[in-house]
Amino acid sequence: MTKGKVCFVTQRYGLEVNGGAELQCRLFAEHLCEAGWSVTVATTKAIDYISWKNEYTKDEEEINGVTVRRFPVVKERNLETFHLLNAKFLEGQLQESEEKKWFEEQGPFSPKLIQYIKDEKNNYDAFVFFTYLYYPTVMGLEEVKDKAILVPEAHDEPFMKFHCVKKLFESPKAFFLNTEEERDLIWERFETKDIPYEIGGIGIDVPKDIDGERFKKKYDLDQYVVYVGRIDEGKNCNELFDYFLEYKYRNPSCLKLVLMGKNVIPVPDVDDIVNLGFVSEEDKYDGMAGANALILPSKFESLSMVVLESMAVETPVIVNGECEVLKGHCIKSNGAFYYNDYFQFEGELNFLLKKKDDVAEMIQNAMEYVDRNYRWEILVDKLERLIVKVRS
Repeated sequence: MTKGKVCFVTQRYGLEVNGGAELQCRLFAEHLCEAGWSVTVATTKAIDYISWKNEYTKDEEEINGVTVRRFPVVKERNLETFHLLNAKFLEGQLQESEEKKWFEEQGPFSPKLIQYIKDEKNNYDAFVFFTYLYYPTVMGLEEVKDKAILVPEAHDEPFMKFHCVKKLFESPKAFFLNTEEERDLIWERFETKDIPYEIGGIGIDVPKDIDGERFKKKYDLDQYVVYVGRIDEGKNCNELFDYFLEYKYRNPSCLKLVLMGKNVIPVPDVDDIVNLGFVSEEDKYDGMAGANALILPSKFESLSMVVLESMAVETPVIVNGECEVLKGHCIKSNGAFYYNDYFQFEGELNFLLKKKDDVAEMIQNAMEYVDRNYRWEILVDKLERLIVKVRS
């Protein structure tokens, strides 16, 4: 006997898909399944979020106890067409009647996925939609809005100005939000204060066998700071490179910047920046644990799993203060730094390298913050409460 039936909707899903929102979706689906719910995921056959090329071949499979229903993407993304349409939007020239076309080009364009949601409305107690910015959420939530829980992954960006996005945010039965900062942004932009919500996020489970010294020995490193994630202009990595190289010029030392993640932009070919590309989970956690600090320069984050993981493995964190969510982690934990310009960046990095006793207190504060807020049993209980509220 299950507690009920829930359908998660997301643009990509699978063990190969390790992006933030998609990984969050998979982990919640698996934990909800373990808690006694029958969970189905409705998604596409795409793996790559740039092309949306159909790569999965099975229509249905089971992954870690979760039933996964996959639907084909009708057309791959034409980047030239999309960029022209997007430029028109950013210039304020896109008409409301053209917004549907924008989302079709944004993708993944899968009408059969939307038809499944429509056809199966009465067979589920709730539908949980992950990420507001993609076709499956914008088109699918409208079909089941009286049973919909939206996990928007929202941050302050131009796309929230779409008329159809306003309609989307004002339609669900409930929100499952990542942070208070995300809630405040949504309240400021849309008429949503009367819609029930819970503050969720993601559970942080770190492996027991973590060894920073093992990582240092493997890659011949001594002192280093680490960046984990997509190496992209959208993540503000260009500024990180500039800041770090300026820091090394002004503060000569053996300190290196280690990068772990997929390259989207070129990385400076200098000895002080070590680009490892994709790494194993063991290397990822070892690399964070052995670092003098994790640095996240992104201005747009709705949660940031790597920040919370770094806190959990006792590594100091420095983030970009322009991101309200990241700044919020620092303030609420009293356990991390945020910067607004180069000189703050330099001062905070020097503090972490030189003030060991003060840093130890910060690390302890950060660990306690993660433990208070990001344990799976707490988060699954919150999501269950929303599901029960939606189906009542």
